[in-house]
Amino acid sequence: MRAGKIRYFGSSTFPAYQIVEAQWVAERRNRERFVCEQPPYSLLVRAIEADVLPVCQQYGMGVIPWSPLAGGWLSGRYRKDRDIPTSHRAERIPDRYDMSLPENQRKLDAVDQLAQLAEEAGTTLIHLALAFVIKHPAVTSAIIGPRTMEQLEGQLGAEDLVLESDVLDRMDKIVPPGTNLNSADAGWTPPWLPDARLRRRT
Repeated sequence: MRAGKIRYFGSSTFPAYQIVEAQWVAERRNRERFVCEQPPYSLLVRAIEADVLPVCQQYGMGVIPWSPLAGGWLSGRYRKDRDIPTSHRAERIPDRYDMSLPENQRKLDAVDQLAQLAEEAGTTLIHLALAFVIKHPAVTSAIIGPRTMEQLEGQLGAEDLVLESDVLDRMDKIVPPGTNLNSADAGWTPPWLPDARLRRRT
């Protein structure tokens, strides 16, 4: 996607090899290069830590993640001890919210553990989740999406939260680095995965 002379990958995660290839093509053709990546990234969606974030650091690219609250999962709305809310988003993308799926049950388990960790650390789950994303050295800023003033006020201040090493270590045990608890949260699926014709010799 182009915006004047600034080029950025937008709205979904591109594989790291495509980011590298884009940089090489821009260099070979003496063109403006991509300067920013916009992937989903949160405490529940960490796969980009394995390759995308290091590649962006290597090429000096900005990273502006979307959905740092994992589509509402880290806002406190989705908890085991509460009724699961309905929403238009859940109707549009049921794979991310259908509680009958084992992947989403794992997300519920993780959210409960992360909420407990936030309480013990003297903060809120929202602040814990936002601070985790914006404190990563490859992340430039995060896209937050409050719809009300109350939601905005609940998110302000996360940038000042200091995450100690023991808290970060416990986060890594709850959701291992470089993993997504539900692959449907990745933002982009390579076409050769769902289409068997692209994975099999004929």
